[in-house]
Order: sequence, then structure tokens, then C-alpha cells
Amino acid sequence: MEKREKLYEGKAKVLYTTDSENLLVQYFKDDTTAFDGAKKEVLEDKGVINCAISTVIFEYLEKHGVRTHFVERLSPREMLVKRCEIIPVEVVVRNVAAGSFCRRYGVEEGTPLKEPLVEYFYKSDELHDPMVCPNHVYLFGWATREELGQMTKAALEVNELLKKFFDEIDILLVDFKLEFGRHNGEVILADEITPDSCRLWDKSTMEVLDKDRFRKDMGKVVESYKEVYRRIMERYERVEE
Repeated sequence: MEKREKLYEGKAKVLYTTDSENLLVQYFKDDTTAFDGAKKEVLEDKGVINCAISTVIFEYLEKHGVRTHFVERLSPREMLVKRCEIIPVEVVVRNVAAGSFCRRYGVEEGTPLKEPLVEYFYKSDELHDPMVCPNHVYLFGWATREELGQMTKAALEVNELLKKFFDEIDILLVDFKLEFGRHNGEVILADEITPDSCRLWDKSTMEVLDKDRFRKDMGKVVESYKEVYRRIMERYERVEE
């Protein structure tokens, strides 16, 4: 597969065209940002770790019937993905109160929710990713009712799969963000699933193992990502055996 010109560069990844109209190369950068890019730092090898983690998780989800854009890992920092028209709606699933949820509603961080909560946010750095309701999504034409229904259903399915996946390596899946895209008339899971896009806490100690370490200046960001990867690979190798 021949990698060609740069198609798009975001805060953490770059997309390149290939010699196939339906396939792209997704490159994971070491850049780490927070607060809509206001805080930025380059963390060595973060892109390599995130590419590896996202690869294992996408393979796991595909094996359990979730349609994703993932095709294969090409190199330590690159994966081949299906070309998608990204839907500008981030779908967040929450299992435990944390982050903006606590600030909005005055809930103590770490409070378990009675059931998974799905929230929607308009993907716009300029507007600071405002929270929206389904009617906003339909009104502005970001997605149809059917598409949003498919996204919500898939997000809840992914939640159940990932809760089990992380539970087996003693990690609590607090919440996570998903992005979806249209590919050949089908809505599929896109982007990445990494400690950049998930809140992950050690089940025993409640130690933070995700991007909040960067947001809150807790230090040892890459070390925590590596710990997540180490546990994932131990589990993945057991499953393969």
C-alpha cells in the first residue's frame, strides 16, 4: 500500500491518502493537547503506544461484531483504515462520574452511575465542543435519526465489551469518547480508542492511567500509557493462546 499526500492533520493524528480511494493511512503523533489545544506538549513514544493500544482494541471489537474503520497496523505509528466521512458528533459514554460531568452537575468524582449515560457533543474546537441533544444533531444535519440511533447502539455495545475487556486487566472504564464516520453508506466506528480518549483508573488503587494525568499536571503520562499497554498485551496474548 503506497502512502501518498497528506489529507488532514489533527491534534494527535495525520491522515494520508493511498493508491486506493477507499483506504487511508492514519499516523499517530507524539503531540498531546488539552483544553482545545491551549495546552500542548510532545511526549516521546506516545503515538507508538496509542497506535498499538488502538490496534488491539479495534481487533477485539471487530471480533465481537463491531464495524470499525480499522484494516491493519502498518508500522509502529501507522494503521491502514477505511476512508470515512466523519460525522461531527462525539459520542461519550459514562459509567462513573468524572470530568465535565462533575462540574456540570455537582456530582462527586468517582460516583458510580446507575446505568451507562450517553451524551453527545458537537465536534468543534472553535466552539469548545458544546454538549448537544439529539434534536440539535437532526436540526443541523450532522446525522439523521437513524444514524444517531446506530451510533448510540454501537456506543453502548462498545461500552459493554470494553468494560469486560478492561475489567480483566484490573482497570475501571470510567468513560470514553467515540467518533463515527460514513463508509460506503454504512456508519462505522472511526478515530481511535486509547488513553487519550478514555478515562481509565486502576481498580485497586484508583490511580489515573489516562490523559487526565496530562490535563492535571500529574506527571508520568507516558509511563501510565505504557502500563495500560502492558496489561492489554498480557491479556491479548492469553486470549490468543
